[in-house]
Amino acid sequence: MPGVVVVGAQWGDEGKGRIVDYLAKRADIVVRYQGGNNAGHTVEVDNVKYKLHLIPSGILHPGKVCIIGNGVVIDPIALVEEIRSLESYGVDVRSRLKISDRAHVVMPYHKLLDELEEERKGQYQLGTTRRGIGPAYVDKAQRIGIRMCDLLDEKIFEERLIMNLEEKNFILEKIYKVKGFEKSSIMESYLKAAEELKDMVCDTSSIIYEGSQEGKKILYEGAQGTFLDLDLGTYPYVTSSHPIAGGVCIGAGIGPTMIDKVIGVVKAYTTRVGKGPFPSELLDSTGDYIRERGYEYGTTTGRPRRCGWLDVVMLKYAVRVNGITQLAITKLDTLGGLEKVKLCTAYEYNGKLIQDFPASLEVLAKCRPVYEELPGWEENVSDVTEYDRLPGNLRRYVERVKELVGVDICFVSVGPGRNQGFELIEVI
Repeated sequence: MPGVVVVGAQWGDEGKGRIVDYLAKRADIVVRYQGGNNAGHTVEVDNVKYKLHLIPSGILHPGKVCIIGNGVVIDPIALVEEIRSLESYGVDVRSRLKISDRAHVVMPYHKLLDELEEERKGQYQLGTTRRGIGPAYVDKAQRIGIRMCDLLDEKIFEERLIMNLEEKNFILEKIYKVKGFEKSSIMESYLKAAEELKDMVCDTSSIIYEGSQEGKKILYEGAQGTFLDLDLGTYPYVTSSHPIAGGVCIGAGIGPTMIDKVIGVVKAYTTRVGKGPFPSELLDSTGDYIRERGYEYGTTTGRPRRCGWLDVVMLKYAVRVNGITQLAITKLDTLGGLEKVKLCTAYEYNGKLIQDFPASLEVLAKCRPVYEELPGWEENVSDVTEYDRLPGNLRRYVERVKELVGVDICFVSVGPGRNQGFELIEVI
């Protein structure tokens, strides 16, 4: 009954999709457990780049059952577009994709409210993708959300839409002074999407449970990363769900006894999108070099990512709160060509050395990184086919991360392609 969770150990964008794609070849079921289409995974197969937002990365492996769990918030129209995009490449989606009937639906008013609320905050904007994800989770917590099972029942959908539009249009028109939504236009577009999705909607929790009981290998795929977790991330610059391993139980509808391993995915450096303190950020030519060489631009938004050295303080915290059993290090090739590489091993705060990641962003903003410097590697490693043939300095860098964090390294990648990685420990 192997259940393996893949989580991001940083601020997201660590390359989780690439690791899930690699591990999915041995899995039977791949489950996405939280987030919405505010997240994105880019997976490269045979020189084709697939950009996935809601559908699990396992869909690129024939025969794998892929599940969008109840913890995900779904924009039905965006999901239909994503399905059609994959089908245009010859990917069989509809026979293998299962969508939780308990998953909540992202509505047009969620997206508009997301945009208007961000604009209202001015300099205090959170940097959301404006895809309506936060407002959809708000409605879920407020117990007025619309779920996939509601969307499939036209009468119930209409009743709940009328109730929601009464409140949302009041807010839009009286507070934001913009035109509200008409029921008819939403009904038409959403019911059309529902018609395309209906055969895929079911009780996904039972599929996962039965698969587990039968000894099937189940891979759980999160979006975003540990430091965007609503409770344990760099609040308030976080997402509205729980990307951490603990989020799997709620978002997939399973118990903790069904999880055996947690793989933390970490870049060989650190990136962040949006605002908030970033101790190891590089605001110089090295930061620019990493951004351009690693093509650090958002899959969903295209926004340039902030770049910095690998932060071991963050990584130790991620190991603790996720129960990470092994680490996968991605994008080691990006650091090639640098004479020196650095690891942030501690912070200096008010003259004191601290090694625990602080809760207060005010404290974090005043933390200065304490670095350990290692020799870099000049060689191009993207074509290397054996781990032992990688440059010695690169392998020493990997070993030093393992020593500092105290967790085994199960996988390293030196490029986006399926064959540009090395499995050091078999995890599934």
